Amino acid sequence: MTNSSSFPTGDFREWSIPAVRLFQGVVYSDDTKVWNILLRHKSPLESYFSRLGLLLVVDEPEGYAFLRQLEEDELPEGWESLPKLMRRSSLGYDPTLLAVLLRDELRRFEDEDIHNARCVVEVDNLLGQWKMFFPTERDDVQHRNSLMPAMHKLEELGFVKKFSDSADAWEIRPILKARLPVAELERLKEAMVSAAMQKGVRNREGEPNE
Repeated sequence: MTNSSSFPTGDFREWSIPAVRLFQGVVYSDDTKVWNILLRHKSPLESYFSRLGLLLVVDEPEGYAFLRQLEEDELPEGWESLPKLMRRSSLGYDPTLLAVLLRDELRRFEDEDIHNARCVVEVDNLLGQWKMFFPTERDDVQHRNSLMPAMHKLEELGFVKKFSDSADAWEIRPILKARLPVAELERLKEAMVSAAMQKGVRNREGEPNE
């Protein structure tokens, strides 16, 4: 066993706790202990992450924080050789489609729903939109079997979480707004509708193409 007294850890810093959690993913305000430490030590956290080419994004009103890799044109001169800690990877068609549908639902919720604090969707309601992008010969079981793995992938990314004990109710987390701004949402939505129509799946109204 390693002798801890000889390990060069230095003095413990409380902000190490949210630092580790941020490397793991999104930190939300409902994780009260970590969130409060993050807010208390925002400045040293920003300084620490900036040395790694990362930007700490904190949205206090929405209650979330995450790390973003700085683009090359955002880095100070002389930092071009710094390796990237975070690399973009493709989600794949199904998770991307679901992210677009959920982001659109979140936008409608914020525009129209003034009574609820959380945007919660039911899987059965999502299926109606989901099936518009797939062949008509699929049945509801097949559609659900393709939708749920995509939902769990977005759960891993912190975009959604289960609502209470219901397996079919999911809360859309506000981080999705930061990850998928309105302009990008519209671009992806148009591209996916266009791709579905070219494949002869369904038209905009949800009716099968001739």
